Amino acid sequence: MTKEEIKKFIESFFDIRERTIIVVDYGNVEKWKYSLDWRIGVKELARLCKNFSTGKRFLRRFYYGADYGRNEKSKHLVEWSRLILEKAEMGGFEVISKRVKYIHSADNKYGFEKKCDLDVEMAIDLVKERDNYDTIILFSGDGDLMHAMKYLHDKYKKECYVFGARDHVGREVFDAKNEGVVRDILFAEDFEYRISMERFGGSGR
Repeated sequence: MTKEEIKKFIESFFDIRERTIIVVDYGNVEKWKYSLDWRIGVKELARLCKNFSTGKRFLRRFYYGADYGRNEKSKHLVEWSRLILEKAEMGGFEVISKRVKYIHSADNKYGFEKKCDLDVEMAIDLVKERDNYDTIILFSGDGDLMHAMKYLHDKYKKECYVFGARDHVGREVFDAKNEGVVRDILFAEDFEYRISMERFGGSGR
């Protein structure tokens, strides 16, 4: 997408912003930096999302694995995790989080892997809130949600756009687009001038 095409795309949402739901899988979004070579700022992402969805906060949903550190009894978020949640809330997102689990892994150089899957929560919320929106913008290239997208499309005629980095979009997403379940796939690379935190002094995270 060129900047002019992005402008027209954003303008196409002007009359439907109150009936559009945003779903941000931030655990997935955060991984895009490995192929983008730049990071997506939470503040910048929030600013972009408000072009697509306005009004009720619950229509801009931010799903995130909250990191309390390796101590299972800890009640305090690690600082960087606390800052992400704080910026998401300040940016106007409805934050849905659950605790990250530390799983022992002999293959990992740190001796553990972090796990936190919110796909079920996202799918349930989209079905539960179906009367409050017509269009979905999903910030995640993970194909695991495509079954829910197909259900919402076939049964309730919901339109879906998927936003992802080019190297982080699952084949299931492309298949869903070919089947008409996903209307279009948008690529983060094209939106760098809007969502890269480096372009704004590194303050976005």
